[in-house]
Amino acid sequence: MAEPKYAESDYIMISALQHVAVCPRQCALIHSERFWEDNRWSAEGELLHERVDKGGEEKRGDLITARSVRLNHPELGITGIADMVEFRKWSPQSADSPQEEEVMRTTTELPHRRGRWIPCPVEYKRGKSKLEDWDRVQLCAQAFCLESMFEIRIDRAALWYDTTKSREWVTLDEALREKTISLIHQAHELLDSDVTPPPVYDRRRCSACSLYETCRPRDYDSSRLEKYHRSLFEIRENEDSNTDTKK
Repeated sequence: MAEPKYAESDYIMISALQHVAVCPRQCALIHSERFWEDNRWSAEGELLHERVDKGGEEKRGDLITARSVRLNHPELGITGIADMVEFRKWSPQSADSPQEEEVMRTTTELPHRRGRWIPCPVEYKRGKSKLEDWDRVQLCAQAFCLESMFEIRIDRAALWYDTTKSREWVTLDEALREKTISLIHQAHELLDSDVTPPPVYDRRRCSACSLYETCRPRDYDSSRLEKYHRSLFEIRENEDSNTDTKK
C-alpha cells in the first residue's frame, strides 16, 4: 500500500523522529513551539556537528565521502541533512559487496563517476551507543530518503559515537523499518494536531533534556490543573446563571 504524498510545506524534520521517540512533549516544544535551549549535552553535539557538517565531497580510492547531504522523501513527508554519506564502489572482488544478481537493487550510478556505488549514511552522535533505538530510527529514516532518491535498497548504515570514537553498524531490518515508519506517522499526527502534550517526568530522560527548565516536568501537577480547569467552568456557569436571573 503506497504511502500518501506530502507537500513540501508539510515535511517534518528527520530529527523530529528521535525527539518523538524520546518524548512527544519535547518534540512538540521544539518543532511546533520552536523552543530550544542549549545545555552541556546539546552544546557538545553542536560542536561535533560543526566539525562534520562542512559540506563538500572527497574521494579516496574506491570511497567517495559526501558531507551535509540534503535528504527528502515525498511519500513519507520527511526531510533533513545527513552528516555524511559514503559511496563505496561496487566490485565483484570485494568481500562485503552484494552478489551480482543484487547489484542493481543495492547500487546506484553517480554523475561523472564510472561504475556502480553502494550508499551508506553515517550519522555522528555525541556520547555512546544506546540500548534504545532512538539514534537508529533517525539513521533508518535517512536511509529511506536515500532509497527514494536513488531507487535502491540500503541494507545497513552506521552511527559514529564521539565519546567512544567507534562506529556502530546498524542492520536496517524489517523490525527497525516498521518502528521508523510508525514514528514518522506519530510525529506527523502530533505536529499536525498543534497540541503540546503535558509533561511526564522520567528522571533519566528529563535530566539530560536541554528543555528541562522550559518544560519543568516536576512542577506539573495534573490534579491541581484539573481543579483549576474545573473552577473555571464553575465560574462560567455561575456567570451564566446570574445573567439568566437578571433577565
